[in-house]
Amino acid sequence: MSTEKQIIHMDQDSFFVSVEVKKNSSLIGKPVIIGGSSDRGVVASCSYEARKFGVHSAMSSRMAKMLCPHAVFLKGNMDEYSKASNEITEILKERVPLIEKASIDEHYIDMTGMDRFYSTLQYAHELKQTVIREMGLPISFGLSVNKTVSKMATNECKPDGELNVLQKEVQPFLNPLSIRKIPGLGEKTFIKLSDMGIKKIYTLSKIHPEQMNFLLGKSGLSLLQKAQGIDNSPVIPYSEQKSIGTQCTFHADSIDIEMINNLLVAQVMDVAFQLREKKKLTACVTVTIRYANFETETKQMAIGYTSLDSVLIDTAKELFKKMYNRRMLLRLVGVRLSNLVSGFEQIDLYSESHEQYSLVQALDKIRRRFGTDAVTRAAVMDIKL
Repeated sequence: MSTEKQIIHMDQDSFFVSVEVKKNSSLIGKPVIIGGSSDRGVVASCSYEARKFGVHSAMSSRMAKMLCPHAVFLKGNMDEYSKASNEITEILKERVPLIEKASIDEHYIDMTGMDRFYSTLQYAHELKQTVIREMGLPISFGLSVNKTVSKMATNECKPDGELNVLQKEVQPFLNPLSIRKIPGLGEKTFIKLSDMGIKKIYTLSKIHPEQMNFLLGKSGLSLLQKAQGIDNSPVIPYSEQKSIGTQCTFHADSIDIEMINNLLVAQVMDVAFQLREKKKLTACVTVTIRYANFETETKQMAIGYTSLDSVLIDTAKELFKKMYNRRMLLRLVGVRLSNLVSGFEQIDLYSESHEQYSLVQALDKIRRRFGTDAVTRAAVMDIKL
């Protein structure tokens, strides 16, 4: 029996595209792009045939068209992708001791100690075949001693691959890879390190911790550990959060519509940031109001999957406007986002512009660094939740 941790990372191959190909076999072998076909759209996912032309996720649709003009563009259907994702999760949950759903198309599985009964590599292979057989969707996996290395192993063997990296093989496996292959290493950090001549993981792994701390702070030390094959983060047991919400009871009952609308904006921005931090999308917005006589009203609206402030704010304001027509004093207002799914915002797939998404990403970076109250809309600066 091995004394090493045994972590499996399972990742669907071009998940959104694979779901579409399963529905329409005529797409097999064609360059397929999921996302908006307008110039303002962004690629949500693409087939490996499209990737050969340089197309990749998060690329503008305009650029994708230039690189691969004969590609098939599909808007996509998040409901179908979410349903397939949940079915895959259930298949895996029934067969493993500990599973973490990292995103809509990837899972971590902790099989440590289970090899006393059965080969972990063989079991991972059988899990893969079970998913393919029951779902008809391709999947790859990496098996190694921690989450970082297993994920990198998966990325190196896709599509339809399997790769086992033992403890003694970790550093030899990592050394020749580009630092860009390290999960969580952003574009700015990549450019900064590359400009210093640090382009391979081998070079990065040899840098002194004090120097990395000086260059990049705590994130630099974490990056150094990953380059050395060290990652102590646990596999977090999977549980699907059903909703995210917040509410506020006023110090004094109010009929100030402008203040209440500004409060709604602040609340939506708060829960939407939480949503994005959890890498979730929502398809339902609910607004609750409570009158001074304690009578409570609730109204909800189904929307296309999103995590962007602009859509959620407009929806919450519309719900409040429809609901509040009695001109009575209010004592409470609240917002809740439900029908959550794991996944990243895919721009034109959910009718939003690249500019809006870029703005949200920039604001979220500021919030992570300086706190959630560091940046907000001018109208809600004096609102306290």
